[in-house]
Amino acid sequence: MIEIRFHGRGGQGAVIASQLLAMAAFKEGKYVVSFPYYGVERRGAPVTAFTRISDRPIRIKSQIYEPDYVIVMDTGLMSQVDVLKGLKPDGWVLLNTTKRPEELGVTGRKAATVDATGIAIKHGLGSKAAPIVNTAIIGAFARLSGLVSIESVVDVLLKKSPAAPEKNAAAAKDAYEALVFYER
Repeated sequence: MIEIRFHGRGGQGAVIASQLLAMAAFKEGKYVVSFPYYGVERRGAPVTAFTRISDRPIRIKSQIYEPDYVIVMDTGLMSQVDVLKGLKPDGWVLLNTTKRPEELGVTGRKAATVDATGIAIKHGLGSKAAPIVNTAIIGAFARLSGLVSIESVVDVLLKKSPAAPEKNAAAAKDAYEALVFYER
């Protein structure tokens, strides 16, 4: 079983991202569980969402404390929340940034970056002040993890996006191509 923890802010689409990722994995015949954890429910507040993907039925219903992957949709959260807490020693962190991971204090970890914010703005997802980065993030995650194909992600986005399915699918494809890998 693979466990993924999303860290974002209210309004960025972390919960929807975890659900769309689960749908793409389900489309490929995998078992999935996806659910959010809300603290203060308001726009801009920290939000955590979880996705489990497995080849076998999933019986665990708790939060994810030792993820295989951590997805950080807003690196500004890193000064407020220990986003790397519990990340498995061989786990990956995916950061929405144009910076190198070490510039954000991520060292000794496998990391990847993507400018999901720039991609969301390019495709008109949200506004320049509050871009919605969730579909770009799952496109990048598809490449990082290999757990789901970009074709399944795009198919799910075209069928299930709450708004602008073509723009969301294009953002996911762009992020898939733009992902930058960093090894320890």
